[in-house]
Amino acid sequence: MNPDLAMPEHRKSNAVKLSAAMFLAMALGACGGETQPTDQATDATSPAQEETTLETIIAGDHRTEEERARDVYRHPKETLEFFGLEPDMTVVEVWPGGGWYTQIIAPYLKSGGGKYYAAHFPREGASEYATSALNAFDQNYVEQPEIYGDIEVTALGKGHHIAPENSADLVVTFRNVHNWRSRETKLAMFEEFYRALKPGGVLGVVEHRADGADVKTDGSAGYIYTDEVKEIAAEAGFDFDQSSEINANAADTKDHPFGVWTLPPTRRSSEVRGQDDPDFDRAKYDAIGESDRMTLKFRKPIAADGALLE
Repeated sequence: MNPDLAMPEHRKSNAVKLSAAMFLAMALGACGGETQPTDQATDATSPAQEETTLETIIAGDHRTEEERARDVYRHPKETLEFFGLEPDMTVVEVWPGGGWYTQIIAPYLKSGGGKYYAAHFPREGASEYATSALNAFDQNYVEQPEIYGDIEVTALGKGHHIAPENSADLVVTFRNVHNWRSRETKLAMFEEFYRALKPGGVLGVVEHRADGADVKTDGSAGYIYTDEVKEIAAEAGFDFDQSSEINANAADTKDHPFGVWTLPPTRRSSEVRGQDDPDFDRAKYDAIGESDRMTLKFRKPIAADGALLE
C-alpha cells in the first residue's frame, strides 16, 4: 500500500494540462477531414494521431517525478503486459492505496473503452486511516474523469463484491497478500477474485517474496512465500499460468529490522510507524532499493461455472 495518499498541487495542475493536450489532439484530428491532407497530417506518428499506449501514459505529466522514480523497481509496462492488459478490458485493482497503478491502468482503459473497478476498503466502520485513504482516492481519481475515466469504487470485504460475477477480464493486486494474515482470510479474498473473473480471466499478483529467507509466515515482516500464494490460488479454483522475474531484486536479503518497510519507499527506522529514529543508518537499505517480488499469473479455468468450451 502506498502511504502517500494526497495528490500534490502540481499533479493536479499537470492533470489539467494533460487533459487539455488530449482535447486539443482530438480536436485537431476531428478537423482533419475539412482540409487537404498534408504529409504531417497523414503521418501515423504525428501528435494529433498518436495512439495512446502504456508508454505514453507512463510518461504522462499527470505522474509526479517521485512516482516515476519508482518505475525502475516496479516495471509497470512490463508487469501489465505480462498480465495481458488491453485497453478494452474490464479490470479490477484490489486495494489500490494511493493510486500508483491507478494512474496508469485507468487512463489506459479510458483510451480503449474499458472499465476500471477500484476495490477499496469498505466505507462503513472504516478506520480513520481507511477513511482518509478513501477520501483521497475519490478526490485524486474518481473526481477527475477527464483523465481517469468513470472509475467505479467497490469494496473488498465480508458482505461486499469487488465487481459483478463473471464480469472481469483481469484482477490485479499489488503487494497486498501479506496484509491478509490468516490463511482463511487469504482464501476468502482469492475466492472473491475468482467470483468476479470471467471464465478464462486472469488474476495477476505482485507480492514481496520470502523465498530464500527464513521469515515469519504470518506476513508480519511483509514477505510471503510463493508456494503459499500458489496453494491458496489453487484452493480457490485457479490454474497457475506462469511467473516472471520482472520484479525480482537479488540484493534484497529480507532480514531487515522493520521488515520490508525498512526498505524504500516506506524507509521505516523505528518500531513505531511514522516515527523516525535520527540515529538509524538508512544507507544500507536505501542501496538495496525496493523489495524482491514475485510476479504470478493465474487463470480462472475456461470451463468454470459451467461455461462451454468452444
